Amino acid sequence: MVLTIIRALLAIGIAANALLVGRDVIKKGEKGLTVKEKAGFGIIGFVFNFLDTLGIGSFAPTMASLKLTKLVPDRLIPGTLNVSCAIAVATEALIFITIVDVETFTLVSMLIAAIIGCVVGVNISAKLPERALQLTMGTGLAVACFLMLAGKIGILPVGGEALGLEGTKLIIAVCANFVLGLLLPLGIGNYGPCMAIVFLLGMHPVVSFPIMMCSGAFVVLTSSITFTKTGNYHRTGSAIMCLCAVPGVFIAAYLVKSMPLTVLQWLVIVVCVYTSFTLFRAAMKKRPEDGAVKTEKAEASA
Repeated sequence: MVLTIIRALLAIGIAANALLVGRDVIKKGEKGLTVKEKAGFGIIGFVFNFLDTLGIGSFAPTMASLKLTKLVPDRLIPGTLNVSCAIAVATEALIFITIVDVETFTLVSMLIAAIIGCVVGVNISAKLPERALQLTMGTGLAVACFLMLAGKIGILPVGGEALGLEGTKLIIAVCANFVLGLLLPLGIGNYGPCMAIVFLLGMHPVVSFPIMMCSGAFVVLTSSITFTKTGNYHRTGSAIMCLCAVPGVFIAAYLVKSMPLTVLQWLVIVVCVYTSFTLFRAAMKKRPEDGAVKTEKAEASA
């Protein structure tokens, strides 16, 4: 019953986004795109949402690609990211919640924790030290990667095939997912950390997919509707990316479902290493003295 409600909400979200974006594109969509530009949008949508379905995440590489190709003005990139990925991420969630067996109470508990964390995070994200959080998350994931590797080579008893959690492990998972939801408004993705949590607590790696996809889907569906209403996104580009993303999602979902346990475990490790690296790289680009410099300039001008 609960899973049916979640599926229904995801389907409603997909339909609402498709209706709003479709109507907006028909009325105000950008005209005169070249074949090269259309192909660029299509390739970006397919490739990075294919990778997103594997757990690698699509926001960071999509943003980098849009900036590199200059297909979208910088001011429209956030909206384009959310709108173009919303239906794809919701489709991922819908697929994995259907094809992957996961204990309902564990799924719902972690999902609710992530959503509550995100709601809280929207209000306080501006006050959080983003660079410190990126360094902390990157370090945490690096430690998790070490523990997972230790488990793979037999030094530590890590990993398992459980489909759900209970007791202390469930409390840890719920609290951790709340924190991940809290960090989503800062642009710190939940895929890698969620995979690490599931792995380290002894669950089957594939169980992380419906948990992390559902957490992301409800957040992105909501933000997509907001950007659609404000019009702060590239309408035609987002539509092309979305149409090309969905086939990539289905292909990747089939691969994940058919992967043996050992391959999935190594996939989790690779994703976590990649996520840790991207967090460290992002943190290193932010100089802690930037805020002080801006303050000094403001005082000088006053």
